[in-house]
Amino acid sequence: MSAAGTASAAMTPRNPDYAADVRAVFASQAFLQHLGAEIVALAPGSCELHLPYRESWSQQHGFFHGGIITTLADNAAGAAAFTMMEKGAYGVTADIKMSFLAPAKGELLIARARVVKPGRSLTVAEADVYVRAADGAERHAATALVSLVGSRLG
Repeated sequence: MSAAGTASAAMTPRNPDYAADVRAVFASQAFLQHLGAEIVALAPGSCELHLPYRESWSQQHGFFHGGIITTLADNAAGAAAFTMMEKGAYGVTADIKMSFLAPAKGELLIARARVVKPGRSLTVAEADVYVRAADGAERHAATALVSLVGSRLG
């Protein structure tokens, strides 16, 4: 089962408009729009993002570059965390620990994130990143543990 389906049973959002707010923040991030990342699943405490392969996202061997993998993991974890924050709050990454498990060679990068521990000032989330091959098989490429600090605008 994907992370987008596992975290929601135990998570109660503090913001009833979390889905619209997360999607609005995601749409306002020019870098994510430039990459072509897409929210595929969103539930309280979880998020799944997809990013299609482009040669410009690759490293010298044709794998997704580690920076792209980290970006997708960070944003999936951030979106999952944002689903648990109060209206008007936002989170920024304070710490990220990436573990690369296998070369990410394939057509689609998938980040499935879930909140491990929600909090008002600190939220911890993890994101598992998979790469999907042309035949539909998925390979676990990386795992991230992300700490996000909650704050408010203004």
